[in-house]
Amino acid sequence: MFKEPLIQVHQRIKPYIHHTPVLTSTLINTIAAANLYFKCENFQKMGAFKMRGATNAIMQLSDEQKRRGVVTHSSGNFAQALSLAAQSLEVPAYIVMPKTAPQVKKNAVKDYGGEIIECEPTLEAREQTAMKLERTKGASFIHPSNDLNVILGQATAAKELLEKLPNLDYIFTPVGGGGLIAGTAIAAKHFGKHCKVIGGEPMEADDAYRSLKSGKIQTNSTTNTIADGLKTQLGSINFPIIQQGVAQIIRVEEHEIKYAMRLIWERMKIICEPSSAVALAALIKEKEAFKGQNIGVIISGGNVDLSQLPF
Repeated sequence: MFKEPLIQVHQRIKPYIHHTPVLTSTLINTIAAANLYFKCENFQKMGAFKMRGATNAIMQLSDEQKRRGVVTHSSGNFAQALSLAAQSLEVPAYIVMPKTAPQVKKNAVKDYGGEIIECEPTLEAREQTAMKLERTKGASFIHPSNDLNVILGQATAAKELLEKLPNLDYIFTPVGGGGLIAGTAIAAKHFGKHCKVIGGEPMEADDAYRSLKSGKIQTNSTTNTIADGLKTQLGSINFPIIQQGVAQIIRVEEHEIKYAMRLIWERMKIICEPSSAVALAALIKEKEAFKGQNIGVIISGGNVDLSQLPF
């Protein structure tokens, strides 16, 4: 169903994104007892996979919609991704961010040409501020993860990985809002041979794990995790894709996330953010089940506040 649209999406966004490298580590292979292939979206433009979905979503708008601009609410990578994608496509971008967002993230959004509108640090305030901008500016709202054009853009990371390594048995991704794992599930179905998709999620923000178990979208009452990019919840568009295409979600503890993050930094000599390390943490936790398999791991991003390192 999505194969041809995904091919078209990839062709459309190629001039605006990096084709990111795939790296390996003999030592991490030994620790995981499997053959791992890391798709390094930390080397993507603005430092995360979200550049793919943001670019595709903007490109799908009409000329009139582009003229009026785009709006989203995000305190993290999607704020930066939409700002840079909009700048590349010469479209105004209005980014609703909570007042409490780290200054380093606000600075990045400004550097990429986004106009920041601050609000109170609640989901209600974020949504209301974004809706007001839709009305007053005529801007098109683009959701960070619950938008099919965004999901198909994110799917191109796994598509690239499977075109390079068509015989992967599994792809592991982190799970936050669900855009990356839903896109990965679409890519695995159409471009993998027998490839299953596994999600990694913090124990402290395990709404996707509980959602798959219950069949309904669950929420988190608290999200006390170092993986700050995974505190958002699944949406009505990506959840059915996840239900159909994701084999399992593995929950990990905070110390397991820190261990996996440190492994990537020390052994692969690359920067990844805590949210990215969750995928490797999940694999290492359940490594007995995946022994000897060929496994892709998507390192989703590398935007780290270097003053807040966990080690």
